Amino acid sequence: VPNPPTSAHSRHMQGRSIPDARFSGPARPIDPAYAQRCTQGMMALFFEVERQSKGQIKHVLTAADMRACLDSDRLGVILHCEGADCIDADLDALEVYWAAGLRSLGIVWSRANLFGTGVPFANPATPDFGPGLTDAGKALVQHCNELGILIDLSHLNEKGFFDVAELSDAPLVATHSAVHALCPSARNLTDAQIDAIGRSGGVIGVNCYVGDLRSDGGTDTDMPLKEWVAHVRYIADRIGVAHIAIGSDLDGASMPDDLKDITGLPKLLEALRDGGFGEQDILQIAYENWLGVLEKTWKN
Repeated sequence: VPNPPTSAHSRHMQGRSIPDARFSGPARPIDPAYAQRCTQGMMALFFEVERQSKGQIKHVLTAADMRACLDSDRLGVILHCEGADCIDADLDALEVYWAAGLRSLGIVWSRANLFGTGVPFANPATPDFGPGLTDAGKALVQHCNELGILIDLSHLNEKGFFDVAELSDAPLVATHSAVHALCPSARNLTDAQIDAIGRSGGVIGVNCYVGDLRSDGGTDTDMPLKEWVAHVRYIADRIGVAHIAIGSDLDGASMPDDLKDITGLPKLLEALRDGGFGEQDILQIAYENWLGVLEKTWKN
């Protein structure tokens, strides 16, 4: 969902705004009706693109679908909402979106909504910001478990994170987060959160946004990819390679100059090799761990 400007320090005043992590507070809540219109419009656009792709793009509904795409030249796409702002408290919209193929949901972006509280863009800061999940948020977690929707913990505050950890029977997943001990951004995971994801059999997609990687908290994109590898290594040493994936965050966040965009992703694999990771480790990080968590989470 497009985000309104969040502060005078916002880097992008339109689209998905990524404020300067050192200065910005949480974004303002948005109107759920507006969020629903935007979400439905973007879903409709994707369905049109898929239809016109002549079979080259596949809307993925199962882990078997994704494996089939990996074994062919088709692009597999998982429908994900970053923030449940488009869902109402009675969860009727969740049922509709699931029927339309939604299979992954972030409870919040960096704002509060009906279900929980997102962390601000702040550095140095901890993710211990605001209250835990609301009653509606707890019901959302339980219903996502029933439907087999992956719950994304990135952007969720610490209390909300541990509410999900207590309630959910699925592996814990943070699709685009990094290590708080290496970069003290509020968006990053503490050791306790990393350990909880490991115990659950979950996965951390290591973010590539420079503001969540640099130890100085800056957003200068002149940053070697070995900084990203350092976050991967930290998690691997703490909970194992089986719980690590590529998290990217390519949809508007500032990327390292050596990465820039999706065409640079092979450079991450080379950086892993340079950092001492073996070929089997790299296969796990590149896609096998994601497939494993989808197979554990999705019900079909």
